[in-house]
Amino acid sequence: MIEIRTSQLSNGELNRGVFATQDIAEGALIHEAPVIPYDNEEHVHIEKTIIGDYAFEYGANHSAILLGYGMLFNHSYTPNTFYELNFDNLTVDFFAHSDIKAGEELLINYNGEVDCEDPLWFNEEQEAKEAD
Repeated sequence: MIEIRTSQLSNGELNRGVFATQDIAEGALIHEAPVIPYDNEEHVHIEKTIIGDYAFEYGANHSAILLGYGMLFNHSYTPNTFYELNFDNLTVDFFAHSDIKAGEELLINYNGEVDCEDPLWFNEEQEAKEAD
């Protein structure tokens, strides 16, 4: 149903994204990404590495590293995909927010809510560096 391909949207060195290999109906479960949760106090160590760029908030007291394709969904303020935290299964589950055509890139809002337009943390950091 999905595959990893080169994305024109990715700003990272790897330029990867998640793409549909077939049409996907709105509401369909697309991917269950297993997670490795850890206490928020440990994040100070992880944020010193490139892995910190891919960590998710995972509840009030934890962060998580996503496995599978979970780390490779790119951001959009008009996403076609959304995710839910599944604490029982230790996964982040990705669903189609709208109908998706084969070949389309699957995009999530990194803010967690489909319609949240708050600035992203990495854009704020970049703007601060440019102001210095």
